[in-house]
Amino acid sequence: MEFQQVLETVVKGVEAAGVAVIVMGTLAATILAAFRLRPGEQSTYRSYRENLGRSILLGLEFLVAADIIRTVAIAPTFTSLGVLGVIVLIRTFLSFAIELEVTGRWPWQKRESD
Repeated sequence: MEFQQVLETVVKGVEAAGVAVIVMGTLAATILAAFRLRPGEQSTYRSYRENLGRSILLGLEFLVAADIIRTVAIAPTFTSLGVLGVIVLIRTFLSFAIELEVTGRWPWQKRESD
């Protein structure tokens, strides 16, 4: 096997891991929420959103890593670098938005307990 074929296989594996993290995290968060579900309890909803958001954030990190590997190691052209830049910007914005929704603060803000 050539080096590029190996890298393409690695990229597909990292992408699959990202999708698996999102799917498994969603299933786990849903199952946990179903077991904790009590009428009128708001903490179950908040906990569900936090767990779901964390799995999406982790999955996005895997997907960004796969895009970086593909662009830098497999097809390093100016066009592919530009596309990577746009993809990373969009996914970074999504990550920040999800982090704000989950924790109620921006990623660079200190926690209240700090």
